[in-house]
Amino acid sequence: MHGAGNDFVMLDGVTQALELRAEDIRFLADRHLGVGADQVLLVSGSENPNVDFRYRIFNQDGSEVEQCGNGARCFVKFVRHCGLTDKTKIRVQTMKTVIEPELLADGRVRVNMGAPIFDPQQLPFSPQALPTRMLGQAQQWQLNHADGDLWFSALSMGNPTATIFVNNVTDTPVDRWGQFVGEHSVFPNRTNVAFLEILDKNNARIRVFERGAGETLACGSGTCAAIVAAMKTGLCQDFVEVQAKGGNLRIEWDGLEKSPVYLIGPAEHVFDGELEI
Repeated sequence: MHGAGNDFVMLDGVTQALELRAEDIRFLADRHLGVGADQVLLVSGSENPNVDFRYRIFNQDGSEVEQCGNGARCFVKFVRHCGLTDKTKIRVQTMKTVIEPELLADGRVRVNMGAPIFDPQQLPFSPQALPTRMLGQAQQWQLNHADGDLWFSALSMGNPTATIFVNNVTDTPVDRWGQFVGEHSVFPNRTNVAFLEILDKNNARIRVFERGAGETLACGSGTCAAIVAAMKTGLCQDFVEVQAKGGNLRIEWDGLEKSPVYLIGPAEHVFDGELEI
């Protein structure tokens, strides 16, 4: 499946028992030797009566991560496609939180991604020695790269994300800057790095370098985090239509730190398959 070009191998762990090793994940995600995907998502049942399912999210390199907004949208269509539920709105347990994706009448999926997390310790992020400044109501930090100073905001929408505002995402060296910031020692667990070009208060363009996967065609949690950062600066407001390489996403947030962020976008089924591991 894919959500705006961010593609996934979706595994049914409800009707069959699955225990995957890191090397199994790397094999499945390999675009030449396996199936090929940005992430592998393992769906399983829930022991909590207030939660319908749980799912685990693995990057191409086999590492497990906390959240995946585009994957959450695909999740709804996957469990319905497999006949595991007939609900249009479901509650799903991820590594650290419960999310609520909802299938809309137009075929898109709306996901309550929860409230943003700004506390550096929870990301985790250790900025003690970095220069800092305020841009609107958003705190930013600086890392010195060979290309020049990189100012970024840091917050989490399930996954830690550093957001860098750029004049033109097309000309931005996403791989070079993304790897430098994403693997910097101030982020002990690494971080996604979002590069956001503001078009106006309700429109933007984005590219995201994801930890464990590199640049992807879209990143739901990273896009949510980037737009929250933009709203905190005053550059955006209320809702933003975001153009990613793989398609368009809509982010909605009322600006209150304890309010949830909503991610709306497509989720597409590509093919079914069977594989022996």
